[in-house]
Amino acid sequence: MTESRQAVTGDLDAMRREEHDLVVVGGGPAGLGAAQAAYDEGVDDIVILERDFELGGILQQCVHPGFGLEYFEEELTGPEYAQQFIENVAERGVDIRLDTMVLEVTHDRTVYAVNDEDGVTEIDAEKVILAMGCRERTRDALDIPGSRPAGIFTAGTAQRLINMEGKLPGEKAVILGSGDVGLIMARHMHLEGAEVEAVLEIMPYTGGITRNVVQCLEDFDIPLRTQQTITEIHGNDRVEGVTVQEVDEDFEPIPGTEYEIECDTILLSVGLIPENELSIDAGVELHSVTGGPIVDETRETNVEDIYACGNVLHVHDVVDWVTEESMIAGRSAARSLQDRVETREEPIEIESTEKLRYVVPDRISTVDPDREEIPLYMRVHAPMEEVFVTLSSGGEQLARTFERRAEPGEMITLNVDSETLAELPEPRLELDVVQREEA
Repeated sequence: MTESRQAVTGDLDAMRREEHDLVVVGGGPAGLGAAQAAYDEGVDDIVILERDFELGGILQQCVHPGFGLEYFEEELTGPEYAQQFIENVAERGVDIRLDTMVLEVTHDRTVYAVNDEDGVTEIDAEKVILAMGCRERTRDALDIPGSRPAGIFTAGTAQRLINMEGKLPGEKAVILGSGDVGLIMARHMHLEGAEVEAVLEIMPYTGGITRNVVQCLEDFDIPLRTQQTITEIHGNDRVEGVTVQEVDEDFEPIPGTEYEIECDTILLSVGLIPENELSIDAGVELHSVTGGPIVDETRETNVEDIYACGNVLHVHDVVDWVTEESMIAGRSAARSLQDRVETREEPIEIESTEKLRYVVPDRISTVDPDREEIPLYMRVHAPMEEVFVTLSSGGEQLARTFERRAEPGEMITLNVDSETLAELPEPRLELDVVQREEA
C-alpha cells in the first residue's frame, strides 16, 4: 500500500468495496468519449471518476470557438462540445462520480478513490481506461533567472482566471512559448483590453496549429518572435519587465542581442505533460518522447486490461482527435470484455524514421473482425514543405498520403486498412516522410 493511500484509508475494514466492468479515470473529453463508446458497444456497468466538481475537463474554460469541426461538422465552443458528451453519458445511465480523487490504480486493476460522501472506495475493475489529461510546464522547468514576483502564470491558469473567474491577470503581457493555449490567450488578453507586447518562441517555428497563428496573432497584429527567449525577469513584488535574447542553433542566448520589454504579466505556454503518476504506480511503461503510455492499436498498455487515451497518452492539438482516439479505447475495452478480439500470434511492430518524432500506437497486437482500418497518429520533428507520408513493410511501399505541409504542432493521421495488414510481407510497419520532389 502506498503512503498516500495508507494515510487516507485508515480502517481498512470500514472501506467501501465495489466491482465494475469498466472504470474510467477522468471525466474530460477523453473519459467521456471512452465511456460513451464502451456503452454503445454493449457495456452498461461503467463508472467515471472525476476529481473536479463538473465534467468536461479543460473544455469548460475554453470559451472560444473552433471545437467540433471534425466530429460534429459544426463550430462549437469548448463548453458546448463538452455538454454534448455530458448529456450523452447521462442519457446512457453511466455512473458519474464528481469531486472524487483517484489515489491509486494497481497493476491488477484495483482502483482506490476517495470523496466526501463515500470516503475511500476500493473498486475491483475488469477494465480500466486512463484518461487523466495533461498539465502545463511551469517556470520551474525553464530555469529563468530573476526574482519571484507576482504576475507569472501558465497560459491555462490565465485562461481559467478570465473565463471562469472574471479576473484579468494583468494589463501588459509577454507570452513565452507559442503553444495553442498561448496563442489563444494572446488573442483573449488583447480582446479583454490588455496589451500583448510579443509572443516569444525559442524554436524557429511555432508550436501551435496554423489556424491559431493566423486567427490569434496575425489577425490582431500581435508580434511573433521566433528563436528568442526570456533570459531574465525583472521586478520584486510584481513583474516589471523581461530581458529577451536571440538564441543560436543549440538554443543558447547570443551575447549582444538582448533587449528589454516592459510588462506586468508573463504567460507561459511552454509545453504540456501527460498526467501519468497513476499510470506509473500501475506499472505502465511510458514512451520516452510523448511522456504517455506505450500502447497497441486498441490503446491497451503493457499492463493487461489497462487502457489509455487522450492527452494522458500523447498531447493532441484538436479535441476532435481526442474524442476519436478515446472512442477507440472505449470500443476496444468493451469488445475485449465480450471476447470479440483475437490476439495475434506475433504483434506487428510499428517503427519510424528520424524525421518523425513519434507514432501512436507502437504496435498492432490484435485481429478485430469489426475493425475496417487502424489510424496511425504521428508528428514531424520540424516543418516540411509538401511531403508524402509513406507506409512500408519488408522494403515494399504499402500506402502513401500527401500532406501539403507538415508542422510539428499539427498531428498527421494515416489510416491502414485490415486487408493491408493481412498481407504484410513481415510483421513490421515503417513510417517515413518524404519531400514531394524526392518521391
